[in-house]
Amino acid sequence: MYIAMNRFKVHPDHEEAFKKRWLDREVLLKTVHGFQSFQFLQGPRYEEYVLYASHTVWESYEAFIGWTKSEQFRAAHANAGEGKPLTVGPPIFEGFQVLQNITN
Repeated sequence: MYIAMNRFKVHPDHEEAFKKRWLDREVLLKTVHGFQSFQFLQGPRYEEYVLYASHTVWESYEAFIGWTKSEQFRAAHANAGEGKPLTVGPPIFEGFQVLQNITN
């Protein structure tokens, strides 16, 4: 299992536009082999930014890499970087190989 996460520092003035961009998009992940789940997360609020994260769980690292090379990935990111910047800097990617997974 592999977890891919992007952290976003969102300008407080652009928070609603950022959320709308994520929540109104077409979700193509479900069509990719090895995809397990996705969470869009809102974190703590600071004076300079509000922390958000995208959290995706994959069957394996290879499945995640397959996503990054797919037509669905290109389509999902086709308009990235267009429009008014909503974040303080670029997203920060973090990838994790799952060593233990305990479920209920």
